[in-house]
Amino acid sequence: MKTVCLTLLPLFIASCSGSETQLKEVGNLTLKEVSGLEYSNGALWALEDSGNKNSIYKLSPKGKIEQEVVIANVKNIDWEELTSDKEGNLYIGDFGNNDSKRKDLAIYKLDAANLNKAATVIKFYYPEQKEFPPKKSNLIYDCEAFFEHEGSFYLFTKNRSKGFNGEFQVYKVPNKQGNHAAQLLGTLQACDNFRKCAITGADISPDGTKVALISGDKVWLLTNFGKDNFAKGSLQMLELNNWSQKEGIAFKDNDVITIADEKSKKEGGKLYEVKLSDLLKAKQ
Repeated sequence: MKTVCLTLLPLFIASCSGSETQLKEVGNLTLKEVSGLEYSNGALWALEDSGNKNSIYKLSPKGKIEQEVVIANVKNIDWEELTSDKEGNLYIGDFGNNDSKRKDLAIYKLDAANLNKAATVIKFYYPEQKEFPPKKSNLIYDCEAFFEHEGSFYLFTKNRSKGFNGEFQVYKVPNKQGNHAAQLLGTLQACDNFRKCAITGADISPDGTKVALISGDKVWLLTNFGKDNFAKGSLQMLELNNWSQKEGIAFKDNDVITIADEKSKKEGGKLYEVKLSDLLKAKQ
């Protein structure tokens, strides 16, 4: 049921709708199910999740497809995230795992010098998981958010457990070929509304001082984590006051982040920008 705010009562409008959103809509996406975004070598790249092509796409500033790169040697089982390293190599996170039953979790490395080259496959698993699938109260092995930093990947899980309480895990995986046991670094706490608070994307700022996580209507700003202690940093909830199925997030610079949401019926399918500095001011 939607709440209707009467235009004759401006003060009531403000109290009903909450603070004005800081999101700036910058374009309409050609792609319908963007699940990952990343800036690399000055270009914005995107991918779609399960049921879509094994391709990545270079986007214009308005969200239109400028280039498609087909990754021929791997399949899009459930591509959920995109990141890059300092050399400009791109990495696809094929670790979507809604039912926590997959045993083929992988990260695919794409060579910056030749994105059409066969992807290098990096496999990993969660050593804490003993059942496939586990009980509904322990569906904690889905992931839609990661980034690369100083030779390692950092994964932020999407908790799908019955009785969702907002907790999510932080794992570390080395950036090298092999089948690695993901290292559990610890647990962070979001709010306890799955629709609004489950983590669906992540990125680290170019200067490496802050991490932005995205959920349905919030940005979660992670700071004060030292060298790489991301599970022990300070986590702030920043309201976007705009709910949609947001899954893509990428730092454009150290302040501006780009966000994408999936298209659902007549809503979503947009590309947005927002300044972290504006979100922090609105929080004060």
